[in-house]
Amino acid sequence: MAKNPNNTESVTVASMLEMGEQLFESQGLYFGHGTTNAWDEAVYLLSFVLDLPPDADRSKLSEILTAQQQADVWALFQRRVDERIPAPYLTGTAWFCGLAFNVDQRVIIPRSPIAELIYNGFQPWCESEPDNVLDLCTGSGCIGIACAYAFEQAQVVLSDISADALAIAQQNIAQHQLGDRVVAVQSDLFDGLNNQRFDLIVSNPPYVDATDLATMPEEYQHEPELALASGVDGLDFTRRLLREAAQRLTEQGVLVVEVGNSSVALEKAFPSIPFLWLSFTEGDAGVFVLTREQLLEFRESFV
Repeated sequence: MAKNPNNTESVTVASMLEMGEQLFESQGLYFGHGTTNAWDEAVYLLSFVLDLPPDADRSKLSEILTAQQQADVWALFQRRVDERIPAPYLTGTAWFCGLAFNVDQRVIIPRSPIAELIYNGFQPWCESEPDNVLDLCTGSGCIGIACAYAFEQAQVVLSDISADALAIAQQNIAQHQLGDRVVAVQSDLFDGLNNQRFDLIVSNPPYVDATDLATMPEEYQHEPELALASGVDGLDFTRRLLREAAQRLTEQGVLVVEVGNSSVALEKAFPSIPFLWLSFTEGDAGVFVLTREQLLEFRESFV
């Protein structure tokens, strides 16, 4: 196991990171909330303590830490191990689409592959830039706010059933100074959205099935179950969404939904539906696209 640094010794940033990496690897942590390995997790936490930007220069690695910096970094490393709390909850910040978002245990930690679609402007599925975007099951608001950056003229609605989540989303709207174009609305699916229609509906809804929920690593147990669980096969919410989405899309509207591992169950439940499953450069999967036209064509299948 990594040894707690002796504050009387000269410890560089690089050696502190190595100690963190060794500690995390020896304790069998799970990585999946913004990082994928022990080194990156150590970098994330140390950067928070030292107030370093994500693109900090590598010359920082040779800098000597003060005794107080050593103590503060090690204390955070130790909390990560002892409490199994995902790093973004420890720092209060998560990154998505190159943007910083406030997070705490009222919302899941941003990590959706939909980020890549936002970078690409949802091309080629959006024939033109959408005027109205809905981020359904918004959580922290990261997807919708990133869409507001991508589509500079669009009006964006962030909706969630959770008032706690919307409080965080409101913080992020204010942080990004987007209150003139982005609003947060409490809604169970579309119930709180009046008769609004959207050119683009993007959703990262609850989609974890009962088996996966019961066997997830301890880190996930800090996230709100409401944002994860969706029935025995993980599709309770998605079924409702497929039934109702066509009525909330404009004529050329597009629906983009992440269902993760529940994609297998979705294909089995709706074998006649031409889900377009997207590929991502990082190897992620489980995101489909359907047009309003397709939703209407196959609406009897969703009943």
